[in-house]
Amino acid sequence: MSTLLVTGGAGYIGSHTTVELLNEGHRVIVLDNLCNSSQASIAAVQRLTNREIEFVEGDIRNDELLAQLFATNRIDGVVHFAGLKAVGESVSQPLRYYQNNVQGTLSLLQAMASGQCQNIVFSSSATVYGDPASVPIDEGFPTSTTNPYGQSKLIVEEILRDFHKANPSWGISILRYFNPVGAHISGQIGEDPNGIPNNLMPYIAQVAVGKRPHLRVFGNDYDTPDGTGVRDYIHVVDLARGHLKALQHIAGGNRLSIHNLGTGIGYSVLDTLQAFEVACGKTLNYEFTDRRPGDVASCYADPKLAREELDWSAEFDLAQMCEDAWRWQSNFPDGFPPTS
Repeated sequence: MSTLLVTGGAGYIGSHTTVELLNEGHRVIVLDNLCNSSQASIAAVQRLTNREIEFVEGDIRNDELLAQLFATNRIDGVVHFAGLKAVGESVSQPLRYYQNNVQGTLSLLQAMASGQCQNIVFSSSATVYGDPASVPIDEGFPTSTTNPYGQSKLIVEEILRDFHKANPSWGISILRYFNPVGAHISGQIGEDPNGIPNNLMPYIAQVAVGKRPHLRVFGNDYDTPDGTGVRDYIHVVDLARGHLKALQHIAGGNRLSIHNLGTGIGYSVLDTLQAFEVACGKTLNYEFTDRRPGDVASCYADPKLAREELDWSAEFDLAQMCEDAWRWQSNFPDGFPPTS
């Protein structure tokens, strides 16, 4: 059994990964400032796994808190999710994104070094590929970004590379996610965005449950089969299991690695909408509107390297992603209940 610190572990991907870690027998400490998550997810994860989570409410920029965590626990590895993630918000609040995502990671690495913890899995993003010249995208593609969110992820990747050159004994896994969707099959944890969802599937789910009148489809004149944007949607449980594989990879002596986590299949906005209509048994209203600045026509992964090096591949298809997302949304139309 390892003791693992999961930063941002009360959030969407963090909570699903914590389920998988607990089911594998690991001891998990969750650190989360709850700025975009709910402590109710921690309670739900404990019910699902019948295991206890040591929850610490706090910020990864709090050096004193981090030092205390590593001084009082023999932490074997860190899975680092804590970060702000809304592209549009990052454009209007760039300093907040750099402070949280970059400075927070620097504080975390310094605390890990002081606490002699040398294994980290970092939650990166396919946004580091910018507007790709072609698809599918493999890990050797050039990186570039179009917004401060993506730039903050890319800066952290560069920090981790430089840090590893100076500290080659560290195990560092960088995972570039494509588009996480879906929910745990129990319907007890899922994506619970603050305000208007930034991502497609939670927006569709809120239309299906009656919270929003219709879906706005940004652009229908892209060079894609139906004119709408094409993305690689990956089930959040598949994604969570990828983190277990990454931890095993670095524990096996693989010191620095970068992997895409995606299905390798691109689905358009209308493909996804139609699949969700089947899942929820309703016809959903939508309207076309102008393209959003910075959106690309098509973006999907070449997941071959993760299959070869991590022994990981996505198992769930789009139908399952939609069914699980709808089950969660039906159970919790307003998201997690407030905690006292």
